[in-house]
Amino acid sequence: MVTLVLPRLISFEGTGRRAASVTERNIATLRSAYWLVVVSGFFEPVLYLFSIGVGVGGLIGDIALPGGRVVPYAEFVAPAMLAASAMSGALSETTFSFFGKMKFVRLYEAILATPVRPIEIALGELAWAMIRGVLYSAAFVVIMALMDLTTWARALVMMPATFLVGLAFGALGMAVSTVIRSWQDFDLIAAGQFALFLFSGTFVPPTAYPEAVRWLIEATPLYRSVDLIRALSTGTAGWMQLLDVLYLLVLLAIGLTVAGRRMAKLLCK
Repeated sequence: MVTLVLPRLISFEGTGRRAASVTERNIATLRSAYWLVVVSGFFEPVLYLFSIGVGVGGLIGDIALPGGRVVPYAEFVAPAMLAASAMSGALSETTFSFFGKMKFVRLYEAILATPVRPIEIALGELAWAMIRGVLYSAAFVVIMALMDLTTWARALVMMPATFLVGLAFGALGMAVSTVIRSWQDFDLIAAGQFALFLFSGTFVPPTAYPEAVRWLIEATPLYRSVDLIRALSTGTAGWMQLLDVLYLLVLLAIGLTVAGRRMAKLLCK
């Protein structure tokens, strides 16, 4: 069904069409039990939201935003969980899965026997990661709106922001995957991802930390993502969110550039 319909939906040629063929291949894998892996990734941030945002939030009460506005703790945590969900969905596809296809399954070597180029493989994989990330984000945003943690209008504005977050982390994940050498290196990636999750203004404002630590936190990509989505969710967006968007766009450009060049070096020998 996918192979019959998708080519008709995407009529453009060149780089876009060749990248779309890589995405189409990944969509076709949903016919197998892989869809269970995709669906299961949605529940972790939802459980965090209910256990910490609602449960622990009942003990904490309200919390002040950087602009001085006071909101319930669940309303503070929920946008951070959304950003973390977009990050996790993108990294899941562009690190572990991407590395396996490149290093062990040798899938990309077979694809390069066709007119598809390394950068087009990267774009196709990134598009697939975004499809997975958008599914997570859309479902999570609906839950936020139903729980009255944001408005439906703000929820619609938040979706493009989560899409940008997923693109940035997806590109970063692919760049990192072209550098690591073995499965053991994923322990370092998991540790780094968990550290970002805990210390990126997710559960407490960065102002709660010492000044030097605060500046370090505010320089991380997940904090910039959390700051952007939280501002949109609470209606406090301002000029600082333009910096967040610029940061993520630069991260996206650097990640894609590194991934494309590294893949060309590793696969086109």
